[in-house]
Amino acid sequence: MTRTSISRAGTCGLAMLVVGCATAPPPLAPPQLDATVPALWSARDDLGGSPALTWWTDFGVPELDETVETALRQNYDLQAAAARLDQASADARIAAADLLPALQVGLNGSKRKQNFIGFPIPGAEDQVLSTVSTNFGVSFDLTWEADLWGRLRSGERAALADFQSRAADLRGAQLSLAGQTVKAWFAVAEAEQQLQLAEATVDSFGTSTEQVRARFEQGLRPSLDVRLALSSLANAQALQAQRRQQLDAAVRQVEVLLGQYASGDLVGPSLLPDTPRAIPGGLPADLVSRRPDLVAAERRVAATGQRLQIARAELYPRISLTAATGTATGALADLVSGDFSIWSLVGNLVQPLFQGGRLRAGIDRAEARAVEELAIYANTALLAFSEVETALAAEQLLADREGFLATSVEQSRAAENIANDRYRTGLDDYITVLESRRLAIQAEVDLISARRLRLENRVDLYLALGGGFSQPGSVSGSQP
Repeated sequence: MTRTSISRAGTCGLAMLVVGCATAPPPLAPPQLDATVPALWSARDDLGGSPALTWWTDFGVPELDETVETALRQNYDLQAAAARLDQASADARIAAADLLPALQVGLNGSKRKQNFIGFPIPGAEDQVLSTVSTNFGVSFDLTWEADLWGRLRSGERAALADFQSRAADLRGAQLSLAGQTVKAWFAVAEAEQQLQLAEATVDSFGTSTEQVRARFEQGLRPSLDVRLALSSLANAQALQAQRRQQLDAAVRQVEVLLGQYASGDLVGPSLLPDTPRAIPGGLPADLVSRRPDLVAAERRVAATGQRLQIARAELYPRISLTAATGTATGALADLVSGDFSIWSLVGNLVQPLFQGGRLRAGIDRAEARAVEELAIYANTALLAFSEVETALAAEQLLADREGFLATSVEQSRAAENIANDRYRTGLDDYITVLESRRLAIQAEVDLISARRLRLENRVDLYLALGGGFSQPGSVSGSQP
């Protein structure tokens, strides 16, 4: 299967906009919400600018940049989204063609034998009179509908708005895929660090078990300590196997996102990167034009408005013109002769009189669809604002959690060292050593997970802000 570059969809879109120099419905004003949208984000007031197009480069890891770019080139879901954009582009060109005259040429030929049964022929009573005729013709037919009420123009504008909605959907798919890939890459890094910690834990418990066994054989410690040490070692080995399975699953997930066979052979990262210091924010008022899902929802509202105009125009008469010219002759050589030319010109006016309420019902349906899309648009906007505020609020909370867990790791490791020293001198039992070690290990596990969650929240913030893949030009599709 040949891989298709996503840039093909953008080229197709620009070509479609040039054809016919069509004008799409203008962008709508932001939806009127019951809640007041603030001038600045309420969760934070120390924010930088809007995220860059390639926002994943903020993490400063070249291997991650290469992974995301590979996914954007090769992912099959993204290729399907690009194909849907191509379909919308074709639909828009088809709708634009309805405004233009349709011209077709025809060439026909026929030969016919006709019998005249019952005709008297002197001297040949038993014979049948028959004739053979040959006819050739060439014709040029022209049809055109006068768009007096704007029905066809509204159809063209609705199709173009649909195309722009699909283009925004494609940008949304690109943004989502980039986010999924970055998160999957972080999941591999976390799984690798958790596996390294599990392996170190197995080594630690292995060494400790040998020490406890030696002390037991010397008669210094009871058999209970040996049992506890062997049980802890087995649990650590079981956790190690679990971490290996989690790493394998995470690696295969990245391979699928890259459009590759999930072989598990991908060499992933071994460490989580640091969270970028600068927090992007932008302004709430910019979100409507930045987020692809909001742009797509607004374009769908615009398309339903144009289809409402189509439904209303169906009540008015249609005026069309049909013209034909050509040649009809019995000799093939005479097709180009003006002596055998024919022509016709027909005007047609059709006014609906009775449709059983179908046309009025069509208007009602179009109005209800417009109300539905506007409500979806408003709800999408509320969710978008909520996602940004939630991600911004989580930034500080997750940073605080990571700081507390780092302190916990430091203190629990110190406590483990003290417990080991007291056990060797006979001041504490082995259960105290195991408990202190368990707390230290769990603190490190939680710290690694907290770092990944903080990184993922930063990704969520980029996605919520509509980072990257901005559409070239205006969504309104202005005259080229």
